Parts: sequence; structure tokens; C-alpha cells
Amino acid sequence: MAGIDRAEFADLRLFLAIVRRQSFKAAAIEFGLSPSAASHAIRRLEGRLGVKLINRTTRAIVATELGQDLATKLAEGFDKLDEALQTLDAPGAASFGEVRINAFSDAAHLLIAPALPEFAKTFPDVSLGIVVENRPIDIVAEGYDAGIRYGHLVPEDMVAVALSGPQRWVVAGAPNYLERHGKPDTPEDLRNHTCLQLLLGDNSRFPWELGTGQDQKSYRVPGHITIQDTATTISAAKAGLGLAYLLESRIADELASGQLEIVLEDYASSDDPFHMYYSSRHNNHPGLRGLINIIRKQNGLSRI
Repeated sequence: MAGIDRAEFADLRLFLAIVRRQSFKAAAIEFGLSPSAASHAIRRLEGRLGVKLINRTTRAIVATELGQDLATKLAEGFDKLDEALQTLDAPGAASFGEVRINAFSDAAHLLIAPALPEFAKTFPDVSLGIVVENRPIDIVAEGYDAGIRYGHLVPEDMVAVALSGPQRWVVAGAPNYLERHGKPDTPEDLRNHTCLQLLLGDNSRFPWELGTGQDQKSYRVPGHITIQDTATTISAAKAGLGLAYLLESRIADELASGQLEIVLEDYASSDDPFHMYYSSRHNNHPGLRGLINIIRKQNGLSRI
């Protein structure tokens, strides 16, 4: 094996996580992947190395003798690498430069805002600029160092790093609305409800995607109120103006307090993880890498 590229390096990281956790699913969540994508990556790695690394049964994930030996050596190497990178993330290490990031509103609320206190403490001399907007943009042409979008929206020529696990979209309504109008049992019942329309950054209305896998369908729902901003949509839903289609993680507080309730639970849909993406020339900015690692840590993922 003469050398490894970026994809193979990531596959080795994933392999080590699978061996440590003894679970494809747990490791896949850690890296913001689907279990099938994790399985494909390991098959690709085994093909590259020409050896069997993991034995998989319905009950257990067990490394082969060669796989365990590789995992042990990788752990030692990655630990040393992480230790070296820690020095770059230390306070004062990135005492220069500016990082400009474009993120859509849900990502700014869920990912960036919680990370800001630790980032400001760790990188006091880095100038961090956050622009929140939902329209699709060319981050390079518009002068940004990085952007945050769902994985399937990241341009193919960009480097992308998962910041979270998969996101779940749900239909929710206020108790007073549900008392007046009842709860829908199937997506077809939405035709008899008032639905708060979701306006995308390109000014098109977003269809409600309900169900999972091959059973997922897009629905055009009725409603005369169209909102682009998530916070305003949540306020309208809490006021009983209609049902809303929202990220479950975005309304965690409202669900916990009982201000909103999920309906059509069996039809909740899964979307790609949030990803930070950037051109390769921004790859080595310690401030950007530090922000990514802070966000990943807060979402239960490992350092990059």
C-alpha cells in the first residue's frame, strides 16, 4: 500500500470506530453516515488492502486477527496525530485570520450558536463572521470560507464534513389547534387541515416529505400562510394557526414543554446530516477546523 488518499484515511478512521464500538450503526452515526454507507466503506477498504478485516454476523461484529492488529496500530497512530493536532487547537495557536461562514437558519440555531462560547474562548484572536441565509449560494464566489447545508445540497467539488447525525422532519401542532381540528391519522388527512407553508431560499414552496425509504412521498398541503423563517413558523404553530413541518431537533424545547405535539409520528422522515463544506484551499485554517471539531464534539462525533 504505497499511500492513502483522503477517502482511504476516512475509511481507516471509520474502521477503527467500528472495531471500538463493535457496531456498524453506532460508528455510522458517529461519522454522520448511514449504516449501508459505512458497510460499503469497509468493503472498499478490504478490497484496497486485499484482506478481510471484519467478520459480520447477525449477532456480533468481530475483527479478524489481521483486522485487530491493524486496529491496534491505527489507534496508536491516530492518538499521536490527535495529540499533535491538539497543539493547533490550543488557545493562542490560531492568533490570526478571519473565518467567514454562510449557514442556513436551522443550522445556525442548532449548531453554531451552542459552539460560539467554546470557540470564542479557544480562538480569541480569530475573527469569525456568520451570515445566516437560506438561499443557495456559491461560497467561493461570494467570499466565504465555508458553508453549512444538508449533505445532498453540498456541491460535488467541495470538501464536506458531517457535523451531526441524520435529521428527522416531523409534523407538529399546538394542543389548542388539535383540540379544534383533531389529529390527522394519515398524510391524506392533511387536506382537511390548515398547514403552514415552508418557503425555500429560492422562493419555491417546499413539499412535505413524509414516510421513510421507498415509502416516502411528497405532499402538497393546503394553507394560506407561507413562511421562510423557522422561528416565525414555530411561533405561528404555537399560536394554533396550523400544522407545521419542522426539524424535530429544532422544536425540542416546545415538545418538552407541551407547547407543540408531533402528529403523524409513523410518517416522520429522515434527512441527511448537516455538513460543513469548503474548498480544499481552506482545509488547513486552524480556526475553521477548530469550529468543526467543537460542533462535532457537541453532537457526539469524533474529531476530524
